Amino acid sequence: MATINGSIVLISLPAIFTGIKLNPLEPGNTSYLLWMLMGYILVTAVLVVSFGRLGDIYGRVRIYNLGFVIFTLAAIALFFDPFTSGAGALWLIGWRVVQAVGGSMLFANSTAILTDAFPANRRGMALGINQIAAIAGTFFGLIIGGVLAEIDWRAVFFVSVPFGVLGTIWSYKSLHEVGARGTGKVDWPGNIVFGVGLTALLAGITYGIQPYGDSNTGWGNPWVLAGIIGGIILLVFFVFLELRVAEPMFNMRLFRIRAFAGGNLAALLASVGRGGLQFMLIIWLQGIWLPLHGYSYESTPLWAGIYLLPLTIGFLVAGPISGTLSDRFGARLLSTTGLLLVAATFIALLLIPVDFQYWAFAIITFLNGIGSGMFAAPNRTAIMNSVPATQRGAASGMSGTFQNAGNSLSIGIFFSLMISGLAATLPAALRSGLTAHGVAAATANGVAATPPVGSLFAAFLGYNPIQSLLGPKVLGTLNPADASALTGKEFFPHLIAAPFHSGLIIVFVAAAIMSVVGAIASLSSGGKYVHVDTTEIEQPAAALSKA
Repeated sequence: MATINGSIVLISLPAIFTGIKLNPLEPGNTSYLLWMLMGYILVTAVLVVSFGRLGDIYGRVRIYNLGFVIFTLAAIALFFDPFTSGAGALWLIGWRVVQAVGGSMLFANSTAILTDAFPANRRGMALGINQIAAIAGTFFGLIIGGVLAEIDWRAVFFVSVPFGVLGTIWSYKSLHEVGARGTGKVDWPGNIVFGVGLTALLAGITYGIQPYGDSNTGWGNPWVLAGIIGGIILLVFFVFLELRVAEPMFNMRLFRIRAFAGGNLAALLASVGRGGLQFMLIIWLQGIWLPLHGYSYESTPLWAGIYLLPLTIGFLVAGPISGTLSDRFGARLLSTTGLLLVAATFIALLLIPVDFQYWAFAIITFLNGIGSGMFAAPNRTAIMNSVPATQRGAASGMSGTFQNAGNSLSIGIFFSLMISGLAATLPAALRSGLTAHGVAAATANGVAATPPVGSLFAAFLGYNPIQSLLGPKVLGTLNPADASALTGKEFFPHLIAAPFHSGLIIVFVAAAIMSVVGAIASLSSGGKYVHVDTTEIEQPAAALSKA
């Protein structure tokens, strides 16, 4: 449920904004859209390490159980949003931030609790199931969000309540501390510097996709630059700070362990690629393919979730099997092959037309799910096996940070790449398409000059933006047939199809390269390494044994 909540709003945003009576595409409302997308993911990326370290010190089960309580209370508050318009959006954003605090507690400590509970020769199976549940949640969120958005927008948030209540009762009743507990105190300076630095960096990258001045993106915005540069400086300072702290939040010495360092780099790149894939497939289905095949804009979230089922099925098929196999053969072959398969599917998606035959799309996305499943469980098992028992909470949190930061980074990276692709071709397509339906050349030129981010967000939300771009006054001057065509189901999808594919080439080639680099990092992580219980983290070579 913690990871479902990271993606469930992606596909149900149209219903949510309609429910609170807010148009996210109006000037000034884009920030609501961005924070609804990134707030939950950003907070989990920032806090998951801190809560992992707190679990090491005060007990992993204690922090985990408290996370269930906070997560559930926030879900109840989200369901009872009493406001509309901007106030309603702020209520949802604020309580999703609170829910992310609870989700961070769950996410940071679940892997460590399982690592404590299972011997090394069975951890692949146990962590495989856990990792599959976590990442499958990001896929299930798309399906569940589409279904629930069709029923009622509040149901998108209420779905967490019964699971949260049952989970809270179950965890307090059944879970007991069995792992080694570390000693020491909380590294407050490290927590503060890391939190501020990562927040500034991720927020700056995300706001970089908004237009600034005459530019289609905001990379020249002084505030964006300040956030990115300042965030990087703080994170560099954080590394030096942690190397000089006796009991750091983020044990940088763990990166001397090859399996830990390589596994986390591969996880970061895989997470960026996976996040980008989700965004692009949602735009592709909701904004183009489904309307072209006769589906109303109101029903596209539901059907987009249904048509993405092969991706989820492939992941669920490969994940548990790969986790079990990694107990016997190690993670390197499985995780490396998995990421190479993911890279191949990114290229394959470029070879099918925008208005594809569904069977081809289903096979490619199924194989992408297979590749992701082959990578995820073995890679997480290798990471957790490589660290000392007293550092498992921190290691789990650090690994979660890389995964969640990758999801957040994908918003800024892939939307910016797509905007760059659209900027080269969309204006001409808008100009010719509008004038062909009777719109005056001056008006068409004005619409074509608008930043492409608006059209991209419209496709992402499954909206036809032409009505708001032209306005009722211009539409009223056109003959009824042209006005109907411009505001119908097919004009905008046809218009954006070719420019979208131009942007898709940039996005998916970048994602394929990231997957290949991740595969190389996974390959270089070594064979099946299991940490021998010892307090000498400073000499990881002596603390590792090769099975």
